[in-house]
Amino acid sequence: MQGLMMNRPMRVNDILTFAAEVHGDSEVVSVTVEGGTHRTTYRDIEKRTRKLANALIKLGVTTGDRVATLAWNGYRHLELYYGIAGIGAVCHTINPRLSAEQMIYIVNHAEDKVIFVDLTFVPILNALKDHFPKDLIYVAMTDRAHMPETDIPNLLCYEDLMDAETADFDWPDFDENTACGLCYTSGTTGNPKGALYSHRSTVLHAMMGVISLQTCLRPGKRILPVVPLFHVNAWGLPYAAPLSGASLVFPGAALDGPSVHKLMEDEQVFSAWGVPTVWMGLLGEIKAKGGKPSAFGEVIIGGSAAPRPMIEAFENMDVSVCHAWGMTEMSPIGTVGVLNLEQDALPQDQRIDLKAKQGRRVFGVDLKIVDEDGNRMPHDGEAQGELYVRGNAVVSGYFKNEEASKSSVDAEGWFGTGDVAKIEPSGMLTITDRAKDLIKSGGEWISSIDVENMAMGHEGVANCAVIAIPDPKWDERPLLIVVPAEGAGQDAPSILDHLSKNLAKWQLPDEVVFVDELPLTATGKVSKLTLRQRHNDGTLSA
Repeated sequence: MQGLMMNRPMRVNDILTFAAEVHGDSEVVSVTVEGGTHRTTYRDIEKRTRKLANALIKLGVTTGDRVATLAWNGYRHLELYYGIAGIGAVCHTINPRLSAEQMIYIVNHAEDKVIFVDLTFVPILNALKDHFPKDLIYVAMTDRAHMPETDIPNLLCYEDLMDAETADFDWPDFDENTACGLCYTSGTTGNPKGALYSHRSTVLHAMMGVISLQTCLRPGKRILPVVPLFHVNAWGLPYAAPLSGASLVFPGAALDGPSVHKLMEDEQVFSAWGVPTVWMGLLGEIKAKGGKPSAFGEVIIGGSAAPRPMIEAFENMDVSVCHAWGMTEMSPIGTVGVLNLEQDALPQDQRIDLKAKQGRRVFGVDLKIVDEDGNRMPHDGEAQGELYVRGNAVVSGYFKNEEASKSSVDAEGWFGTGDVAKIEPSGMLTITDRAKDLIKSGGEWISSIDVENMAMGHEGVANCAVIAIPDPKWDERPLLIVVPAEGAGQDAPSILDHLSKNLAKWQLPDEVVFVDELPLTATGKVSKLTLRQRHNDGTLSA
């Protein structure tokens, strides 16, 4: 017997329509590429999005067409999220930090029909235009006064398109499983792979976020997404924030420590979201200023593991740290490090121990760990295995990539993350490493993440990474690569002595190499693939 309930499709644009009506005065503040600060509200964003829908249809965009964006975090980018999806097309966000080869592959593989570009990235498109589809339509995300000089043929002006339209538009009905977003992985191995999100999965993911992060996702709170809109939809914030009524403060292209600190102070930001490399810069500015931004009370850290010293630094200034984990293929949130009442009452050292882990699953995400033969392992906090996930916001395969789709999902329909993890009876997840980053030395496994986190506790280490290097006796040994802290020398013995207090002798790196900076992936993570290549070609010495 089935229930006697209505069945209405979940559509992304229902979020913005709801926000305009219920949270209409909540602000969207943007640092613009042209200069200055732009202020608007969800009510006004919703009106402009209807204009945009009319403009897209006049450009020939129809249901299922991919419309690309190459842009920073700002109000026009937010409008594109809803305008594109609202007419049944697919918003394809492109990471501008990708290589030229990867960008060419992505635009052609996605078969983009239109590409919207911020002024900063016009030169990138100008250089690559001959490799893109010949009928691709280009739109500069600016007004007429700031249109750039470029060789891109027939470059259209965003505000001209908007000015020619009215807000008289009714969002069409369509199946909730219609695709609405496309985001490619950064392609550290092989070509990038596309995660194709649906309206249903996106709306459910937004709800999951609001349920899981109630301290910031609510009316009256102001959130700074330093995580880019081109990086897995800024972790779902373009949808969760309007749904909850929280205001968004977009930093544009200014992501350095001083700029972020000033913006947070000027706009009274409570919660900031981003990867650890960004927070290193902010912590440096906080130290230089002698204090944090006055309203700053929460930081959401994801993308890669947050070092314990970073967590301690924020917690010591009464900024609550929430460690989160997820993947592009998960829309992306899988777990959040929100403590329960019992845990929150623990002494600070114990709370930080918990916050250094990846948290517990959000509602709608299931987790399992398996051994090398695919057998399930217990969630006892001791056993570790490859982490698999399933849920309504987890991909079932990759866009136009049958081979990758088959290899990513097991016989039970669970998606393989490539992470190695432990899960406690309470549900607390600890990512011990990426499977490809584990170091097998003399038959024993060494976690590169563990060694990195401990090394970051040394006052002379600003940043670091650990990679495996071949060893004739032990098969592999860990190499520690360190960016020295400002004013610190290259004191390898002191760093190794610091590590020896918590690591067994066989877990200690044999060598420490000092570098000026670590290479980053397109999503701001340390690129261990690049470090391995540099070691192999002799750029790094060991």
